[in-house]
Amino acid sequence: MIPPALELIGLRAGYGQIEVLRGVDLVVPAGSVVVLLGANGAGKTTTMKVVDGRHRQTSGCVHVAGQHLAAPSAGTLARAGVCSIPEGRGVFPNLTVEENLRLVTYARDRLPVTDVEERAFARFPVLKQRRTQLAGTMSGGEQQMLAMGRGLMQEPLVLMIDELSLGLAPVLAQQLFLSLKALRKQGLTIVLVEQNVHLALALSDYTYVLAEGRVEMEGPSREVAGRDEVRKAYLGL
Repeated sequence: MIPPALELIGLRAGYGQIEVLRGVDLVVPAGSVVVLLGANGAGKTTTMKVVDGRHRQTSGCVHVAGQHLAAPSAGTLARAGVCSIPEGRGVFPNLTVEENLRLVTYARDRLPVTDVEERAFARFPVLKQRRTQLAGTMSGGEQQMLAMGRGLMQEPLVLMIDELSLGLAPVLAQQLFLSLKALRKQGLTIVLVEQNVHLALALSDYTYVLAEGRVEMEGPSREVAGRDEVRKAYLGL
């Protein structure tokens, strides 16, 4: 049996004396799109930070493609195939689009600069028009495209995105979700924390709802979207 692309088992984490995650278990099958929902402070971003190595758990473990990673660093997780696009996009504002993209080649010695640029520009043509522009002067949507274009050049096993549509105009959010839909068809595994619940539920296969650091509800996204408590809390229905 093929192991899940990502599995969290009994994950606990916090900040100082404050425990934020209180035993989170979740499974992300290979090739699926999984969304994490929950109110502010529920533990969504902390979960993402543990999985990409930005924050250490106090107990529990992370499995990537069946590989047990008890206390993984960001470098270990990246080498295992986890790519994270954090809230705020994580681009280097004082570097140009080209320079941001070329940073990938430092981590992957055999990846030619021209390949990085051509593949990123093919996915997001607007980046080619902005190739010499400082990333910090671009719109939020363009910065998100740059972050995704750069991240995908690492050919990740799991792509994690925290608040893809945050601060974006609806038309740009729709465009980025269409990009994710295309990546899903190509078989990429995606974990998404997203404020636009309508788009997230429509795109995803499975949903976990976090509350106070625990999984409060889970199920196929279509099923979760039909539950009264979710419709009232997240869909305004």
